Amino acid sequence: MTNNKEAIVIGGGLAGVEAAKQLSKKGIKVTLYEMKPRKFSPAHKSEKLAELVCSNSLKAERLGSAAGLLKAEMRLFGSVCLAAADVAKVPAGGALAVDRDVFSHEITKAIENDENITLVREEITEIPQGVTVIVAAGPLMSDALAGSVAELCGKGFLSFYDAAAPIVTADSIDMENAFTQSRYDRGGEDDYINCPLDKAQYEEFYEALINAESAELHSFDKKKDVYEGCMPIEVLASRGMDAMRYGPLKPVGLTNPKTGHRPWANLQLRKENKDGTMYNLVGFQTNLKFLEQKRVFSMFPALKNAEFVRYGVMHRNTFLNSPGLLSYDFSLKKDPRIYFAGQISGVEGYMESAASGILAGYNAARRMEGKDPILLPKITMMGALSQYISDESVKNFQPMGAAFGIIDPLEEKIRDKKERYEALAQRSMDYFKTLDL
Repeated sequence: MTNNKEAIVIGGGLAGVEAAKQLSKKGIKVTLYEMKPRKFSPAHKSEKLAELVCSNSLKAERLGSAAGLLKAEMRLFGSVCLAAADVAKVPAGGALAVDRDVFSHEITKAIENDENITLVREEITEIPQGVTVIVAAGPLMSDALAGSVAELCGKGFLSFYDAAAPIVTADSIDMENAFTQSRYDRGGEDDYINCPLDKAQYEEFYEALINAESAELHSFDKKKDVYEGCMPIEVLASRGMDAMRYGPLKPVGLTNPKTGHRPWANLQLRKENKDGTMYNLVGFQTNLKFLEQKRVFSMFPALKNAEFVRYGVMHRNTFLNSPGLLSYDFSLKKDPRIYFAGQISGVEGYMESAASGILAGYNAARRMEGKDPILLPKITMMGALSQYISDESVKNFQPMGAAFGIIDPLEEKIRDKKERYEALAQRSMDYFKTLDL
């Protein structure tokens, strides 16, 4: 018999805090379990909730973008993560980037001050019985809990690898060999520091990178299944000489003021904190050995004296084969009192994880109230994501982030992509106006 007045959320990441908040808003008493600081995953260091690991960017804010539309929808549900992001925001052109520490501090404070939420700092090793449970322990959940989930889900466990980019100090960047500009001049001119390479420099960097030595993977898994959306730069480089120039080193939309021309290749650095004392290497997730990172990345003239605050790391992520296991409301088909949220549910990205937590918490609360779960249609980004991860026709399932490609197309044909995306976004906003959330 399920207790209809209490719920348990496992995991204090972005998905877990959003789920807990949605339940709390409905007057449901929530026990939120977070194993830090008693125990840390290989990638986490902070005791605070909602720790950002890979990047401090939450992607685009513009409504006419997939990431921007997702955020706009989340705000309608009262997202705790976006409220914190507004406080912790740092300049990043058209993107929403945050000071990690401020972001986590604001969310931790919001959870600790919520009278309906009890934060318990201990590890949960198995799925609790007789109560509504939202598993939001993240892709690096403890081995014990992972074993419990695997036993529950059978052969529904899959794994891949995720990588984080290095961070350097601002005052160690050689501005004589760098320039400030946002791509296509979107946002403030000093939002990004650009580190250009000419053709000869790029080719020398490429050779050094593809021949650099990678770090040994953690012992818990040696399988190298790398997810495309967070690929180590050395893996991308191995695909061909120009692969990086169409990825993180793309020079389009930029002009080097020293030459008056577009660079042959360009690395962008983004502010890591509000004070602008640290910058991360955008798109340079890596698994190179630390000394190799220092040697190879310092080949950029702008980084020849760079001081690395944090080197890139690589770690395992785990997710469910969701289409065969989860319903559109993120509940487990074989046991609807159990929900999954975050990257383990098959969504990819910070905000996508938070959005899944919102929907899991919102729908769990509705079920506990004796109401039907909400099914957002595929004209919304949250609806498209929830239906993608539960669509049994999807074969060879891989995590999915916000993208207009998963949303139902417009009835009318709009050739201009920018106008089409804006129309798709407005259609979603118009739909939400009909709801009483």
